[in-house]
Amino acid sequence: MQNDLFDGPSSSEADTLVLSELVREISSTTASVIHALGKDLIIEYPHAFDASLSLKVFDAIDLTTPWRQDEIRIAGRTIPVPRLQCWMGDEHCRYAYSNISLQPVPWTQEMASIRDFVNKVSGTDFNCVLINKYRSGEDSVSWHADDEPELGPSPRIASLSLGATRRFQLKRKPSLGLRDTELSERVVMNLRSGSLLIMEPGVQENWVHQIAKTKVAVGVRINLTFRVIEGAVSGNS
Repeated sequence: MQNDLFDGPSSSEADTLVLSELVREISSTTASVIHALGKDLIIEYPHAFDASLSLKVFDAIDLTTPWRQDEIRIAGRTIPVPRLQCWMGDEHCRYAYSNISLQPVPWTQEMASIRDFVNKVSGTDFNCVLINKYRSGEDSVSWHADDEPELGPSPRIASLSLGATRRFQLKRKPSLGLRDTELSERVVMNLRSGSLLIMEPGVQENWVHQIAKTKVAVGVRINLTFRVIEGAVSGNS
């Protein structure tokens, strides 16, 4: 049987873990924290991967991911997206945001192992992932929700963080009936290496989130946001 990221030990990969053992151990021992955003929920597993495994996974993803530098047009100017990224998934999982069209690259062996782990923990059959690489505090992602039509009306999103700690901020989408104090509210989480967030249905409909630029010296962070796109419709090109 072919080794994957968590197989081991072998002549080329000593000191690694078998995926099934990893999932069983984490599922039974890793504590979760429930963040209530009004009626919406985020489930956080702060230590889904321990420090040693987080380093191995970070290095494996960084080395095997075909990173790309996309461009975005804002206020009549074309500028580089302030991070590197890769869209990976099943063949039908075409995706677009901010006028950027992404065709999925095939699953790498390493990413497929992580996907299977996240699916086990979350109880969701994720079939695609957006991989972002924040090279420094100058790299960021502005306020947005993962609510593109491809993801369905009420998506569940899983987010795995590796590398440097960054501040993950959320705020409510404007809506009738919300008070000014509610609209000005900010929820802040420090996402550390090895942490896994499960943003339950409702979060993308009612909240936006960002990773803001920072002048504080920070290292490289890789973030994986797993999603579900339903199978291709017959007749679509």
